[in-house]
Amino acid sequence: MSVFPTTPNDDFKEYVYEQLSRLGKAFASPQRLVIMNIICQGEHTVEALARHSRLTLANVSRHLQVLRSANLLRMRRDGKYIYYRLSDDKTAEFYINFRDFALTRLSDLQKALQEVSGSPTRIDGVGMNELFNQLKSQSLFVIDVRPEEEYYESHLPGAVSIPVGEIESRIGELPRDREIVVYCRGELCILADKALDILRANGFTAKRLNEGLIDWKLAGFPIA
Repeated sequence: MSVFPTTPNDDFKEYVYEQLSRLGKAFASPQRLVIMNIICQGEHTVEALARHSRLTLANVSRHLQVLRSANLLRMRRDGKYIYYRLSDDKTAEFYINFRDFALTRLSDLQKALQEVSGSPTRIDGVGMNELFNQLKSQSLFVIDVRPEEEYYESHLPGAVSIPVGEIESRIGELPRDREIVVYCRGELCILADKALDILRANGFTAKRLNEGLIDWKLAGFPIA
């Protein structure tokens, strides 16, 4: 039996806005937003999320429970491991729209991005449409510098997985007669910037994809 009368009243209004506020509360933490950005790449164990976010297991677990309570995540168990993934594609769209809306409203965030946009690693980045057209010619060597498990969840067609921490030791695997494009988790991620610094220091011609895999996917481009 419903706790509310047939005709909506003040109790009903208070209840529904309290429910809406659960999403705001879920996103009201920088650490939870970092975790959301990572999970947008695909399913992760709690241990992997702690490692990639540089948080303790206890902190990650608490943040995951808040996100799950707002129906943003799903959980599954496999033996001793617990895996988390987004509830659905709508959740990914919501997160990306939230991020992009923040970029249009928060002047401090805009200023920070404007400052890094002039850095050597970002000043000549490649956009999604340009990269998609160039992929057809196979003239590029594309590197996914995210953690390996994220690559195996999904990646750009033809991309090779070389996590940023392995770039230096695997320099010998890279072609010097092709331009290299690196990508990570998107505009707010710095993994690709770190990779570019290493590649350029070793004499490679390399650029950064401005967007991340989730942006690529939501824009309708194919993934592997």
